[in-house]
Amino acid sequence: MTRILGFTMCAALLMTTYAWAAMGKEAHPLKAAAGSKAETHINEGIEHYEKGHWDVAKKHFTEAEKADPKSAEAHYDLALTLDKAGDHGGATKHFQKAHDLGKDNAEIHDSEILKKHLKM
Repeated sequence: MTRILGFTMCAALLMTTYAWAAMGKEAHPLKAAAGSKAETHINEGIEHYEKGHWDVAKKHFTEAEKADPKSAEAHYDLALTLDKAGDHGGATKHFQKAHDLGKDNAEIHDSEILKKHLKM
């Protein structure tokens, strides 16, 4: 019985991990809005994100968010990176901020990964 319970728990954990990973499979970081102070860091972050350098991308997106705290794209990109790194709580926080700030950005509001994190 203990072996079956252990197997069931492992299977559930793997399915949950796979589900979270699949949510971000098609998601791509967004470029900064025109004139944003976050533009340079977002561009650098995107370059590293696309190479799978999550830690470096995270640093750039964090700096982008600091340079322009009202940049929905900086929050969205940081959320994607946090999700890739397994920090789902942090990702949800930044997806919420991106959602709140990016009212006119259809890419943000139509994002499946954002909707799943925010349970929309």
